[in-house]
Amino acid sequence: MASGQTTPRQKMINLMYIVFLAMVAMNVSSDVLNGFKHVEDSLLMTNKSTMERNQKLYSEFEVLQETNPEKASEWYNKAQEVKLQADSLYSFIDTLKYKIVRTADGKDADVNNIKRRDNNEATNFIMISPAMSQGKSLRFAIDNYRESLSEMIGDKESETLVGLLNTEVPENSPSNAHTWESAMFENIPVSAAITILTKLQSDVRNAEAEAISSLMMKVDAGDLRVNSINAFVIPSSRSIIRGSKYSAQIVLAAIDSTQRPDIFINGERLSNNEGYFETVATSVGMQTIEGYIEVPRPDGTKDNLPFNTSYIVQEPTATVSNTMMNVMYAGIENPVSISVPGIPTANMSASMSNGTLTRSGSGWVAKPSEVGKESVITVTANSEGRSVVVANTPFRVRALPDPMPYIKYNDEKGVEKKYKGGGVPLQKAFLVKADGINAAIDDDLLNVAFRVLSFEMVFFDSMGNAIPELSDGSSFSTRQKESIRRLTRGKRFYISKVRAVGPDGVERTLSTIEVIVN
Repeated sequence: MASGQTTPRQKMINLMYIVFLAMVAMNVSSDVLNGFKHVEDSLLMTNKSTMERNQKLYSEFEVLQETNPEKASEWYNKAQEVKLQADSLYSFIDTLKYKIVRTADGKDADVNNIKRRDNNEATNFIMISPAMSQGKSLRFAIDNYRESLSEMIGDKESETLVGLLNTEVPENSPSNAHTWESAMFENIPVSAAITILTKLQSDVRNAEAEAISSLMMKVDAGDLRVNSINAFVIPSSRSIIRGSKYSAQIVLAAIDSTQRPDIFINGERLSNNEGYFETVATSVGMQTIEGYIEVPRPDGTKDNLPFNTSYIVQEPTATVSNTMMNVMYAGIENPVSISVPGIPTANMSASMSNGTLTRSGSGWVAKPSEVGKESVITVTANSEGRSVVVANTPFRVRALPDPMPYIKYNDEKGVEKKYKGGGVPLQKAFLVKADGINAAIDDDLLNVAFRVLSFEMVFFDSMGNAIPELSDGSSFSTRQKESIRRLTRGKRFYISKVRAVGPDGVERTLSTIEVIVN
């Protein structure tokens, strides 16, 4: 048995044990037994979290082993031994759980669904009776696990393990409890025994975590990760516009914080000790910075570690693209994309003549005013506190073209269709169900809906006389509907004098549609 002071954690376990005995003496109720199940579920969740945390530590060991096996192998191998022992003890406790529940519930026993939770004979038989004496075996297994971990990490660092894996008889145990196993399991109902075993599994995983964390600290991680000294140049940007500043941080990897190296650029020593360098870009194209860092050695000599970097200086420019090519249409919102290479969107602004220009999500919306007058988009970039006009892009402003009138209907599959005439017959059934006439520009470049004000339908009688019928706004009138129903296959009529108004407020008279009835 391990020796040492009783930790607060162990005192809590002792108190739980006394509560268990008191509940057994009072003929434990089903509600209390349900409480054990809730505690066990909570412990299982904790165990899962601990196992995931431990797995991350093992993964770190894998990286260290691959990076520098010469330094990490000793501790990596010990960590693998810890994992093997922890998994073995954890599985042994799982086996004890099943044996207890199977003794209580029979061959169809399920640890996660215990039927005879209040049975205490099963726990006594498996854990205490001379025939099985698994409690004693568990105590020996815990003692061996604790002593093995203590040996691997060192006795001075194993105090936490002693508290987690203590197998001494708890304080305030009944006078007849002479061993740890009798104090923990004698006359304990199955539900309580399973909860105690789950708690021991939690202690096993927590002890595993303490051990591998201690082993991880013994690896000289610094030597593993830093095996050379290099100079680095870290620019704020490798692409800037003319007139703005180029800024870069020049650092020495693994530098000694007690002394700063001297940095030389183009033969001149950098004036500050922080390694911060900046210069104003005065010419375009690829610009190169070369230099070296002067590093003192313990013997008084100095090493020069060279470095070089480059950056591109561009003429002030911007990319302005109109999703409707190089033309804007008056009276509607024209989506526009504006970007400046090397400049964040937040540091860029734009304005427009002959209209308004506003942000819309990640893009812009331009709404020109006067047709025939050019609109110019001006883009300004803010770089290093300086505002620079980077583009003036002109666009031609045109009036919206006339829309195309059409009859909207749904085909046999319920798919919406647009009938625009053109000599193609239209089934009478679709025509009868249609509501009226619509109009829109939908030529894959523009997609603008218009409001139909009125239209005329011209039918022909048997003598060839034209019979015009006026609409009810954009809808077919009653007389128009009746005329459609009287049509026979192969007949045709015309939709003319279609008046429509678009978002620009301009009223238009649209082209005529010839409708052939099928």
